Amino acid sequence: MEKMRMESVDMTEKNIEKIESLFPNCITESLDENGKLKKAINFEVLKQMLSNEIIDGDEAYEFTWVGKKSAIVEANKPIRKTLRPCIEESVDWNNTKNLYIEGDNLEVLKLLQESYLGSINLI
Repeated sequence: MEKMRMESVDMTEKNIEKIESLFPNCITESLDENGKLKKAINFEVLKQMLSNEIIDGDEAYEFTWVGKKSAIVEANKPIRKTLRPCIEESVDWNNTKNLYIEGDNLEVLKLLQESYLGSINLI
């Protein structure tokens, strides 16, 4: 028999989980009133993820570098390119299910993100 929760669902926690599923890099940790770690949203990063321009603001102690905001903007821009396999670099091209792809990391990952979702085993 399952125990009853005796309290309603924490909608803030549910909303943070939804944002985390869409923008995992916007999730950070903070301390609650009891000193326990809890998930929180880094709104500066979320604003940057939802903008086509660089957003000014303070950057805190985190994995960051000069140009990070412009890198986020660049990563979010759509591209119009096509993947082409490197037949001469591939092994056993006519019989294999493996492809060798060479290119700019960001561009290739953007192209693979939708077209090959769930079918890539190794990068």
